[in-house]
Amino acid sequence: MTSLDLLRLMAALAVMLYHYLFRGAIAGNLDVSYPYAAPYAIYGNLGVNLFFLISGFVIAWSAEGRTWQEFAVARFARLYPGFLVCMTATFLFLVVAKDQRLPTDAATYIANLTMFARIFGRQSMDGVYWSIMVEILFYCWVAMLMLAGAFQRWKLPIVAGWLAVAAGNELVFANTAIRLLFITDYAPFFAGGILAEDLVARGRSPAALLLFAAALLLSYKTMVLPQAWMQEHYGVSLSSADLVVANTVVFGIFVCAVSFGRIIRPSKLMVLLGGLTYPLYLLHQYIGYISLNALAPYVGKNVAFLVVSGGVLLASFLVCRFIETPVRRPIVRALTPWVYRLAPAAQQIRPTSHTLTP
Repeated sequence: MTSLDLLRLMAALAVMLYHYLFRGAIAGNLDVSYPYAAPYAIYGNLGVNLFFLISGFVIAWSAEGRTWQEFAVARFARLYPGFLVCMTATFLFLVVAKDQRLPTDAATYIANLTMFARIFGRQSMDGVYWSIMVEILFYCWVAMLMLAGAFQRWKLPIVAGWLAVAAGNELVFANTAIRLLFITDYAPFFAGGILAEDLVARGRSPAALLLFAAALLLSYKTMVLPQAWMQEHYGVSLSSADLVVANTVVFGIFVCAVSFGRIIRPSKLMVLLGGLTYPLYLLHQYIGYISLNALAPYVGKNVAFLVVSGGVLLASFLVCRFIETPVRRPIVRALTPWVYRLAPAAQQIRPTSHTLTP
């Protein structure tokens, strides 16, 4: 769905603007600030929520007609090569820059090769990696449900149960372990995406529409956590009223992109623009901070912003065009038989795919 590719790119650009124009200075990582743009750039943080909505849709779509083995291999081929290249590039930038605000070492690099550096007591190579870990946990839950033959068969009951757990934890218990394990703080966004895919794939149903409304309502509550975190760490955050409006806009944009997704025709350019999203997200923050700090004293902060933004987009294109795209299919071809040999019993169980309808 081309509209979702473009929406992903919009979300990545919003996050980039949030980091360059708001967070970088207020968190002390940038030597320059953009006070005229910061009040608007702060909204870019909601690009992550939009990512999770899109991810719920795309992952539910990706699971159609696949075994869990094929799903797992496809996710690995989609995530890891780009991550490895971008993480290594960030490591080299940090080593050369030697900025005490962004320290790293070889042990941290090795820990980041797993994509879960924090499990080993190390910092992520870039701060944005926290959302990648959340995404992977979501993928793991979907893969386990596919293994059990439950994801497509009982999709709506599973989503209903997940939202119930999320509501109970976010409204009553506030248990950190439950929040981490079941992603209850971001469950409404992933669930909203899954439900949107079900509505597109199987047509409108009262149950799916009701659950989507429940996900939307719960999302307003879960946004209190990042609001409190920003207030604690930065001394500023969006007001509750602004968050309600912004969250409504995020869901509205997503619904429009799904509803009118076939208006935008697929093309090589649209595929390319969508492909920029992942490397742009991985590359932009710490590399951007270092580059802005280096360039701004010589060319001014505004020119530096334009140069760095263009440079990160160019680097994202190179990673997408010459690394991610060429290696994805060979990796899938090489790993799929190997994964099936590890789990031969499940090879005979293949879900039935269906044709998506508008």
